[in-house]
Amino acid sequence: MNTTQIPANDTAANGLASRGMLAVLVAQFLSAMADNLLFVAAIALLKTAAHGEALLPLLQVVFVVAFIVLAPYVGPVADAFPKGRVMLYANLIKLMGALMILFGANSLLGYAIAGIGAAIYSPAKYGILTQLVHPDRLVKANGLLEGSTIAAILLGVLAGGWLTDQSVVLAVVVSAGMYLLAALANLGIPRLPVIHRLVRHELAQLPKQFIHNLVVLWGIRDVRFAIIGTSLFWGMGASLRLLIFAWVPVALSLLDNQAPANLMGLVSIGIVVGAGLAAVSVRLEQANRAILGGLALGPLIVLLAPLHAFAPAAVILMLVGVAGGYFVVPLNALLQERGHETIGAGRTLAVQNFFENLAMLGMAGLYFLAIEAGMNPVAVAYGFGIVVTLGMAALAVWRLRGGRSC
Repeated sequence: MNTTQIPANDTAANGLASRGMLAVLVAQFLSAMADNLLFVAAIALLKTAAHGEALLPLLQVVFVVAFIVLAPYVGPVADAFPKGRVMLYANLIKLMGALMILFGANSLLGYAIAGIGAAIYSPAKYGILTQLVHPDRLVKANGLLEGSTIAAILLGVLAGGWLTDQSVVLAVVVSAGMYLLAALANLGIPRLPVIHRLVRHELAQLPKQFIHNLVVLWGIRDVRFAIIGTSLFWGMGASLRLLIFAWVPVALSLLDNQAPANLMGLVSIGIVVGAGLAAVSVRLEQANRAILGGLALGPLIVLLAPLHAFAPAAVILMLVGVAGGYFVVPLNALLQERGHETIGAGRTLAVQNFFENLAMLGMAGLYFLAIEAGMNPVAVAYGFGIVVTLGMAALAVWRLRGGRSC
């Protein structure tokens, strides 16, 4: 499929405090908070259904399927239209999913619709950074975006835990309202120039183009490292939040929604801290330093598994967040910069999302099989930590023995 490269305006001169950057941060905060409120509400609804515990992994599955199926299309859409408008319409789709749940639709179906909106939203929200800031500020911009996201996750899960213990309906109403506010915030993003305008709108060609983009990116060692690393991280993170909701009642004997939500919130605080550390201490050419954070993740989860008290579990999970934030922010920046130089940020983020969501799907599938096999959450946590440890160790060995180019 033919594309026309259109040079972007030099909006980077406006820096990290530009109106556009602030609008992106506000919109992302509201949308991410609503995502997590809706997630906790959907878990609460499933718990009341027959065989609800076994259905929890399916909540993750239905959400990420859209990312995988739409992967060939969302990148070109993000690059072919002003990214602020793409984010606006994606938030409206998320709003539709929340409203479906509110008015009685199956929570898995409504959450799947929200997943479609999230799949469209993601390449635009990260790809827009390369148009708003200079490359030498990209790590800091990523740190701000990740910090905004994780702060929203923190408030979203804490509010979700409290609200669902009061009224699940109220939790869904609040999430819908926040999606609407996020869409309004998107209107504050300036209409940025298109990066890769589509000349021929032939949808049948997009999967072929996506495979081409995937092959191009996979041939770049830095990109391969970043994609594998972020996929491991997000696959782990998606399953960890499901595991926390199953592990807390068994290991800590706490049966409400607030306790696991609080622990998820502490992970979020840790990621904010880790993202901040990465933003101030890791430059783009020093991305290998991120490996240290990745190597700490698995052992920390193994240490979590046998605990029976809230306080040490809280400390361990906060450290998991710090390690994760320090790991993922430099890798995101490295991937965006290399992708922006080759096929465009939106297409790069679509490929990244494809791999990350395959990892989430795979991890959720393993979790589902473990539950179906009768493993209790403590045993699952041990196995989960070992898998993450082995994966990160293999990535580190490959990178440090010859896979690096920066």
